[in-house]
Amino acid sequence: MKADKSLRERLEARARDEGFARLGICAPDAAPETAGRLRAFLEAGRHGQMGWMEEREAWRGSAAALWPEARSIIMLAELYTPEEDPRLALEERGRGAVSVYAQGKDYHDLVKKRLKRLGRWLVSETGCEIKVFVDTAPVMEKPLAEAAGLGWQGKHTNLLSRELGNWFFLGSIFTTLDLPPDEPEREHCGSCRACLDACPTGAFPAPFQLDARRCISYLTIEHHGPVPEELRGLMGNRIYGCDDCLAVCPWNKFAVAAQEIGYAARVGAPPLAELAALDDTGFRARFAGSPIKRIGRNRFVRNVLYAIGNSGDPSLRSVAGALLDDPDATVADAARWALARLSQNLPH
Repeated sequence: MKADKSLRERLEARARDEGFARLGICAPDAAPETAGRLRAFLEAGRHGQMGWMEEREAWRGSAAALWPEARSIIMLAELYTPEEDPRLALEERGRGAVSVYAQGKDYHDLVKKRLKRLGRWLVSETGCEIKVFVDTAPVMEKPLAEAAGLGWQGKHTNLLSRELGNWFFLGSIFTTLDLPPDEPEREHCGSCRACLDACPTGAFPAPFQLDARRCISYLTIEHHGPVPEELRGLMGNRIYGCDDCLAVCPWNKFAVAAQEIGYAARVGAPPLAELAALDDTGFRARFAGSPIKRIGRNRFVRNVLYAIGNSGDPSLRSVAGALLDDPDATVADAARWALARLSQNLPH
């Protein structure tokens, strides 16, 4: 189904009204290199425990395979730019540092509602069919967004934009409409390696490559069970995600403030002692409506205990000690590690 020329202008205006910062369009087959790059990533084992990446590899590697009827993909960017440098929270070692994107309401819900409203408008205007996706579906948003001209995948593998920086979420609308595609964006990182050097755990084997098994975002969110001991001390007080590679990017000098009030920080940097005391009910109540809720109490408290071990604060020994007999083996293991690490710092 061919679209008239004025539709693009009206679509962009409607997207702005919904709160999206940028819109770009590409064909479903616009990123043919994706499948090969994904296969190499999986064969190297760099996906760690994220088995779902392999299970849906065919769809993830080819947007055209996910929905063969689609003729165009509308990629949209939504800002969540922080008001201050998130690295400041790393200096408060008795508190937990939470990734910026998880500070407010769950972005999946906020972005998807906007996508659905925009999609319904598009259907009413054209009679086309659509499918909307935000992160959880097997869609490689970043290569598609690059193909749609929204930005480029930087050396930290996240999407960068000369106009927006790198603090933005991506959403997509697959449609049966045949829309004129945008020119893909090219890479503008140059010789800069700020993001690579900022990584606390050395998770980038090379520029534009990520080994998730060393990434603190992966370790605190996706990784089940104990984190390898050689990495625990490098996690600092990061208890959910890590923003270091994003925060140091020079392109953020062009970042635009987020408009959505739902992304405003409500989690903050809570005291570690307070978080370690959470049981399952307390955890669910505290993080209702937050992305943090999805990892569950046990994985979260595991992260908190690693942060306690890294705090250097001997007053937190009793907090760790209270969890030595936790019913969850991973939490108990983290408590033992934290207690031992804090004991090492006691004066002799």
